[in-house]
Amino acid sequence: MAAHSGFDATRTPTRGAVGPPLAPRLLPAGLHVLGWAGAAAVLGLWWADTTAVVGAAGWLTGAGRITGLLAGYACAVIVVLMARVPWLDRTAGSDRLARWHAAGGRYAISLVLAHTLLTVWGYALTGHTGVLDQTGRLVLHYPEMLKATAAWFLFVLTAVVSARAARRRLSYETWQLLHLATYAAVFLAFGHQLADGADFVGNRAAQALWYAMYLSAAALVLWFRFLVPLRSALRHRLTVAEVRPEGPGVVSVLVTGDRLDELAALPGQFLRWRFLAPGLWWTANPYSLSAPAHPRFLRITVKALGGHSAALARLRPGTRVWAEGPYGALVARNARPGSALLLAGGIGITPLRALFETMPGDLILVHWARTPADLVLRGELDAIAARRGARVYYSVDEPAGHALPLTACGLTALVPDLGRREVYLCGPPGMTAAAGTALREAGVDPRRVHQESFAL
Repeated sequence: MAAHSGFDATRTPTRGAVGPPLAPRLLPAGLHVLGWAGAAAVLGLWWADTTAVVGAAGWLTGAGRITGLLAGYACAVIVVLMARVPWLDRTAGSDRLARWHAAGGRYAISLVLAHTLLTVWGYALTGHTGVLDQTGRLVLHYPEMLKATAAWFLFVLTAVVSARAARRRLSYETWQLLHLATYAAVFLAFGHQLADGADFVGNRAAQALWYAMYLSAAALVLWFRFLVPLRSALRHRLTVAEVRPEGPGVVSVLVTGDRLDELAALPGQFLRWRFLAPGLWWTANPYSLSAPAHPRFLRITVKALGGHSAALARLRPGTRVWAEGPYGALVARNARPGSALLLAGGIGITPLRALFETMPGDLILVHWARTPADLVLRGELDAIAARRGARVYYSVDEPAGHALPLTACGLTALVPDLGRREVYLCGPPGMTAAAGTALREAGVDPRRVHQESFAL
């Protein structure tokens, strides 16, 4: 461990943490409309190029063309959703984008499988051949089909590792690495779409639009996931200054760097951290800032929940760090001004601790944990509460008799004006689900509840 660096974790930043709303609340609905409008435009390719559909073979082949077009469009959309475009991330929220990406991935895989089955079946009826024989002809004799077949297997692999049962058995790092197969699958399938798609052959305008869509998606990934982090690493020169134990399996990592105010990181946001140490350099994991950003320091507080997070306790001062971000919409400027209630479960206290220090108005914070030792950062929370005249409550499962009920009645008894407060929520899935149910039953407007989760 290094000596204390002199960083004051409770120092209020000079940059204002609250401003006008970042985006209209209708933005998610607008993005949905835009996505479905794009799908309708893609279907217009099939409609414009189809004069008539005759017989079972025609219907099956037509359905195969439609599902193929939609699968190609869905692949471009899901790549954009995970390109880490700052504007999208800070307005829609990282967890919402992740849910959209997961749903889009399920749509894409289903469309790919349907496209394969319907096309082979329709061609088999047209050629009066068996399905297996027709499959062999398509794979071996049609242009770009060998690469498309490889893409098909990669899509299936992605679907398997993304299934809930398989996901629970894989570490985040392994899942993330296997998930990169999606990029290879999209790349391998692209040529097949233009070479074999009846809606593209001889249609220069359609080809140009398809190229523009895919090149735009690729440019966003290249810029925001590779070039921007590289530029940020060279500019800010982040290094580990100190690793400080905070509780059982919990450490705070203090990171120093240059011109950190240029990151414009807001309380409640997170970055994706890549520590250039053995066993850690190849993956970037999301950790929230557990204190307001300082022009010279950033701090994260991490609980050992996996191999990557556990290894942070062994980091040495001087270790180089790459950080992508900031990301996330769990910030004060996305809420109405006034009073707020902050509900934290376990290590979910980290983004809320930063908000607790900086948000204006009347604040109440409730922190649930298993034992008193798990109430990390309690000393800081008490100091902040005393300085600003806020209230903070702690609830533990052990010893018995010190738990606050996470129910509608329990919350309204603790916070009588609950319905008029903005609510910020962060914790493990079970806790946030119970809190969401309690808030709904207490009549809290869902638009007043602000939540972000890293569960994948």
